[in-house]
Amino acid sequence: MSELSELSELPELPELPELSEQEAPRPARTALAARARAVTEAHWFTAAVVTLILANAALLGVETYSGLAADWHRWLRTAEHVCLAAFTAEILLRLAAHADRPRDFLKDPWNLFDLAVVLCAFLPVLRENGTVLRLLRLARVLRTARFLPQLRVVLVAVVRSLPGTLSFLLVGALLLYVYAMVGWVFFGRADPEHYGSLGRAVLTLFLLMTLDGVGDAVHAGLDISRWSLLYYASYVLLASFVLVNVLIGVVLTSLDEARDLDRETPRAAPLPAGDFLRLRVEEARRALDALERELPHAPSPPTDSPPTDSPPAPSTQRQV
Repeated sequence: MSELSELSELPELPELPELSEQEAPRPARTALAARARAVTEAHWFTAAVVTLILANAALLGVETYSGLAADWHRWLRTAEHVCLAAFTAEILLRLAAHADRPRDFLKDPWNLFDLAVVLCAFLPVLRENGTVLRLLRLARVLRTARFLPQLRVVLVAVVRSLPGTLSFLLVGALLLYVYAMVGWVFFGRADPEHYGSLGRAVLTLFLLMTLDGVGDAVHAGLDISRWSLLYYASYVLLASFVLVNVLIGVVLTSLDEARDLDRETPRAAPLPAGDFLRLRVEEARRALDALERELPHAPSPPTDSPPTDSPPAPSTQRQV
């Protein structure tokens, strides 16, 4: 009776909020995602996928030799079907790893790229076109960037440098046009092979941008006019040094931004707020269940001693 009275005096625990149907935990989907995520994040899985990608690239190289392709046509087709089945199984595992949060799968551009490469191989129109099918198989080689961090950073840097590169191309095209028109005006009649038209002048200056044949062009220009030295010197200075260094600066800046972005990107996606709350509620419930199981076995606390002012009861009365 004393234990029951002590339990009744314990403070009431706050009631846990009831989960609605939308917020209720889904153990089947969560368990499937956890198992698939354990497989996709394993080192052996990454090594197997990279090996499969390299094997696919080797098969593409073998098919370029007509003799080997004719002799081993059947085996090459079988190997291609095996690779396609393996890539399909891989993308299905990645989809299963995001079963509890499918939106996160669509947020990753590498997942979208992998899904597009695999799905295009099953489309009837693309599958019947041999050229397009080879290009799709070649696109699988680019998937190695997913598993190589440094290569992934370089590709991200190239993509981020595209706006700056487009500006560089516009400035370079304007520079080529201006110098091509000037070259046509001064050297069009004397050197029609290189400056006879705007297109020939642009092609000549584009090749000179790489400093290939600059000496021959300068010597040929000096035979026409001494001012040609100023023309070629200014063009080489602007096109081969200033513009190229600007392009290198744009790429290096994008590379630094891609590295910072890769450092800031979390390796493991955090749990959504609803899932985190469900886990905390489940942990609280398990703790309460354990506390309820321990309460009947807990020793009763000692009773308070009577006050010193009242005299102790005689032992004869207790015996009676």
